[in-house]
Amino acid sequence: MVKKYESEAVTLMRANNVAVLSTLSKKYNNFPFGSFITYVTGQDRSIYIYASDIAEHTKNIIKNSKSCLTIFKLKVNQDKQNSSRLSIMGDFKKIQNQEDIENCKIRFFKFLPESKTYSNMHDFNFYKMKPNKIRWIGGFGEIAWLKDKFWTSDNPDWSEDEDSIVSHVNNDHKDVIIATLKGVHDIYDKNVEVLSLSIDGYFLKTKNKILFIPFDNPCISSKQVRDEFINHAKKFKI
Repeated sequence: MVKKYESEAVTLMRANNVAVLSTLSKKYNNFPFGSFITYVTGQDRSIYIYASDIAEHTKNIIKNSKSCLTIFKLKVNQDKQNSSRLSIMGDFKKIQNQEDIENCKIRFFKFLPESKTYSNMHDFNFYKMKPNKIRWIGGFGEIAWLKDKFWTSDNPDWSEDEDSIVSHVNNDHKDVIIATLKGVHDIYDKNVEVLSLSIDGYFLKTKNKILFIPFDNPCISSKQVRDEFINHAKKFKI
């Protein structure tokens, strides 16, 4: 059951890019302060935000980096209290290294291209959270603190090969991703493309949308990634 919770929690995190960020108020004596933010996940399960220096949550983070990101998916026309939600606690730290900033910029703007306009302003910076404590609620009775080692793992062995893997799949295995998209999301798109990889699955760009395709198991090595694509080819009868 815990493995099921892990899988559902990771999919919820990967498939979304909006959340409520809770920080400790600098201005008002460490009262909890919640704000709406957009986020992007890394190759590992790190979380990135693009925050303005004048934003209240940024001021709070600079004073006290302890933060909590709450991600949720409301059930339409059903009991909203029975919806899935995920709370991720950790410390948001400003990215300082120029190479890391450039890599983060590429990934962030790939998923949230509208955020690129913020780069023309001088007070926006990238912040990274490495998950520490994770609380999952899948609905009534589906509650757990998650402790999978992959929440705190570093970048995978294939980290520097992501672009070449993505290019290879898009150029040589288009039939696999077309069939997988249809099998997982019931969408047919002959022009679908892999946008990016993570240890937990990959992102497809289709018809002006970005959709997440989960792996059965986290992939740290290139061989594991290759095996997952082969599994998808078999599963969706390529």
